[in-house]
This record gives sequence, C-alpha cells and structure tokens, in this order.
Amino acid sequence: MNKNWQVYQVDEEKIQQLMEKYKINKLLATILVNRDIIEKEQIEKFLNPKRNDFYNPFEMPDMNVAIERIIKAIKNNEKVVIYGDYDVDGITSVTVLKSFLEELGLKVSEYIPNRLQEGYGLNKSAVDQIYKQGNKLMITVDCGISAIEEVKYANELGIETIITDHHEPGNELPNAIAVVDAKRKDSKYPCRNLAGVGVVFKVIQAISMKLGLDEKEYLKYLDIVCIGTISDIVPLVDENRVIVKLGLKLVEQTKNLGLKAILEGTGYSKIDSNTISFGVAPRINACGRMGHQEEALKLFLTKETKEVKELTQKLNDYNKLRQETEKNIYNEAITQIEEKNLAKKNTIVVMGKNWHHGVIGIVSSKITEMYFKPSILLCEEDEYGKGSGRSIPGFDLYEALTECGDVIEKFGGHSMAVGINIKKNKFEEFKEKLEEISKQKHIEEIVPILRIDAQISLDEIDKNMVDSLKELEPYGEGNKMPLFVFKNLKIDSIRALSDGKHLKLTVKDNKNIVNAIGFNLGQLSNEYKIGDKIDIVGNLEINTFNGVDNIQINIKDVMKSL
Repeated sequence: MNKNWQVYQVDEEKIQQLMEKYKINKLLATILVNRDIIEKEQIEKFLNPKRNDFYNPFEMPDMNVAIERIIKAIKNNEKVVIYGDYDVDGITSVTVLKSFLEELGLKVSEYIPNRLQEGYGLNKSAVDQIYKQGNKLMITVDCGISAIEEVKYANELGIETIITDHHEPGNELPNAIAVVDAKRKDSKYPCRNLAGVGVVFKVIQAISMKLGLDEKEYLKYLDIVCIGTISDIVPLVDENRVIVKLGLKLVEQTKNLGLKAILEGTGYSKIDSNTISFGVAPRINACGRMGHQEEALKLFLTKETKEVKELTQKLNDYNKLRQETEKNIYNEAITQIEEKNLAKKNTIVVMGKNWHHGVIGIVSSKITEMYFKPSILLCEEDEYGKGSGRSIPGFDLYEALTECGDVIEKFGGHSMAVGINIKKNKFEEFKEKLEEISKQKHIEEIVPILRIDAQISLDEIDKNMVDSLKELEPYGEGNKMPLFVFKNLKIDSIRALSDGKHLKLTVKDNKNIVNAIGFNLGQLSNEYKIGDKIDIVGNLEINTFNGVDNIQINIKDVMKSL
C-alpha cells in the first residue's frame, strides 16, 4: 500500500533556541518544535507536569450544582447509585467515584448495563430497577449526555440525576439537576477532551476542595484515572497528559490489589502507556465484551487477596475467550473478502452467522487497518444483520450511513466508528449503495499519511539520544511516537520471522550498522535482497536482548532509494 511521507518543515532557528535555553539535544528540540511546544510554560508542563497543573474543576459547567447535591447526599446518608459503562473508562469511573464517596462515609450502589443484553447508556428498564431499590440520586459516569427520555423517566419516578460525561452533547441536554461535561456548547473549561474517568476525577477534586480535604484524598486515585484515560484513547495532551504522566508513577507502586494483579499477569517488564493499552485494557474490556462487566469492577474494588486471585483468573479466561472468538470471526471475514474479491472495492461489508457482538468491532478495526478501507461487519440474526463499522481518516462513515437511510433500520456512532442494524434482505442493496457513496466521495484518492519528524542518518544517533525520547512519553492519541526517515541505507541482512509474518533487517549507513524490525511486514523479505539501497520510516527504540541494549528501528514503511 502506498503511503504519503510528509516530513515536517524544520525551523532551525527555533530548534537552536530550545537547545540552548533548555539544554536538550537537537532531536528532542526538533520534535517539540514540530508539536508547537515552544513556550517555557508549555515545555515544562509537557516534559514535567506537576499537580498544580490541574485546572480548576469549578470552571466546568454545572460542577458547583453537582457538588452541592452530592455533599447533601453525603450529609443525609441518602441512597445513591452510580450508573456506568462496561468498558475500561466506565469501569474505572465507577471505581473511583464509588471508592471516594464510600471513604467519605456514603454507601453507594452501582449499575453497569450488560453490553450484550442492554447496550450502551441509560435504559428505562435499568431506571425501573434503580427506583425499586429506593435510590433517590443517580450519578452517571461516562454516559448520560444523550439520555433525554431516560432522565425524564427518572424524574417522573422521583429520582434526581447528575450527569457526568465526556461525549458530545446533542442540541438538547437531559433535564438533570446537573450536566457536567466539558464538551457542552457553553463550556469554558480549558480541556475539552477528558475521558469519562477524567471528568469523575474533576468531580472528586471539586468535592475535596469544597470540603477542605487534603489534596492527597483525590490524587491517590490517579493510578485508576490514568488506566481509564489511556484506555479510552483520548488525546494525551493538556490535562490528560498531566493525569497520565503523574498517574503512571502511581501505577508503578499501586496499592490497588486488582490493578497490581492485572499488571503482574500481563508479562510486561516496563509500565508505560503501551503496557496499559495492550496489556491491561484488553483484559478489563474482555469482561464487558463477553457480558461479565461486573467481574472487572469487583476486581478493582476488592480488598481480599483470595478474591483478587479468583477474579484475575476469570479476567484472563475471558480475555482468552475473546481472543479466540475474535480470531475465528477474523478468519471467516478474511475468507469472504478473498473469495468475493472485496479488497478491490472501496468499502468492505461482510456478514456471518454466530459472530459475537462484543468483539465484532475489534475485527472491523483490524480489517480497516489491514486494507485501509472502511469496513462493516454484520452478525446474521433471524431477519436482521447487526454489527459495527470502522472508517479511515478522510471518510465520514456516519455521514455516509445517513445517505443510506432507506436501506438501514437504525445506526449510531460518529465519523470513524458506527453501530448498525439492517434487514438481511437489504444486505446487497446496502453494500452497493455504500460503495457508490464512497466512489462519489473519491475515497480511492485517500492515502495514509506518515508525519515524519525529521530525516536523520545513523551516525547522528546514539543510545543517549534515543533514551532522551523517553521524556516525550507517554505516547498515545495526540502525542504519537516520533517518526524518522533514514535514506540510502544498504541492506546488510534480511529475513522473515514468525512463519513469514514479520521482517528482520540489519541496515548500513557508511560504517554504522543498525537492526530494524518490521511487524506484519514479512512479505517484504521477498521484495528486497542484501545490497539493496532503501529508505525507511520508523520509530527509534532500545531493544534489550540477553541483557544487551541495542538501537533498533521499528519500521512503519520502506521503499527503494531513488
């Protein structure tokens, strides 16, 4: 697949100024300039955020109203329920708010909907249960901003609602006593992109400030807040970066027995955003995906060592089942794509029997990533096909589906991810219509872009320079690992690993030889040979093997040198 290599225009003057002023190397200065982090306050907050870098929580809409009502509930020992979501953001949000309120003496219950039976967000059946349990106050976390009818129904039953959410609001807000969401149109809060658990963190910060508590009473939850923030793939800049940078330090020494057990089970030796994204998050998400969301919450809340062991085993079992289910669906989908030659189309739409709703979205993501095409996977159920879709940058999948209204039963989501429900007898018509829309939008002209921080040669880099890039961590959405281009490298050795799946190279520039690894690029071992001159785009990293550290290029793309 062709990729568009775009190298940042180097501003040598600004780079030199940063190098001299902050005593940093050229590579680090270049990346900061590329990210437009050039002012002293910006640089200090980015590289070394501190607890006083948190914004005032009362700048968030309705925060004061929400806090006053929660404090009233604490004083009167009211029956309160927290209504959450089944993903990592939702689970960590419930964990933080429940733990904090119970430390203040308020016993609270929680309700997390079952993904497979209830779906996302508030529903009237759940509100009925909450009412029958005698709850007078319902606090939503990571959901609720679009629950107009459900909040109205709760009001009719005499349940007051506080919404805390981070999703985009519609034209109408729920008629709750408070709607705390930094994305509200009237919001003046400096950071709009908090995760749901980030909003909860601001709530407990505000309660602490109002009650005159020591700041450690809310800061001690940053380990859990950090997990939810990274897992929800919000931009790791601004206040999110403060949360994650400080939070990761607490994760390393966490006192939460459940989190400690999950970390030990991942097998990762280093605790960073990568460990959370690929080691911790999938295990927690697996519970919700397989319909056992309450197990993940129990693991975070329990203080019993025996229960921690049992629940950790369950999480690992659910994750293995999720992986197996995902693999089966993926293989069946790929077979359809190959047999029907769908890779030549602009969009990929497939349907299968017994495809699990909890993992179908992950498979769609993998297929979109593999082919760089929007994909929709549907599970065949009686007369319907129900499923999920993922898109590519530059093609608004939600907008495209609005143009297919006559062949879709219902859908929801946003430009990059959708949920969809169609009648089986409309499947072929839907496929053709989506394909036609993609042609009208000239989707074939969209090419993946690699934004490259700098062109460098092998003799410019050493271990200290590569180590200095750690100051840019944590990496994630909004702060990607820096990419570099290396030109006119000579292939010194080349082979495929893992049954042809991955590519292993050593490359030479003058007298310098460096290792390079290309994950999922094994097919290139047949296209290149020893002695070929190539250009590589990749990340720089230190690979430790048998106790020896070596500089390594993690290849993202490669082409023959001109």
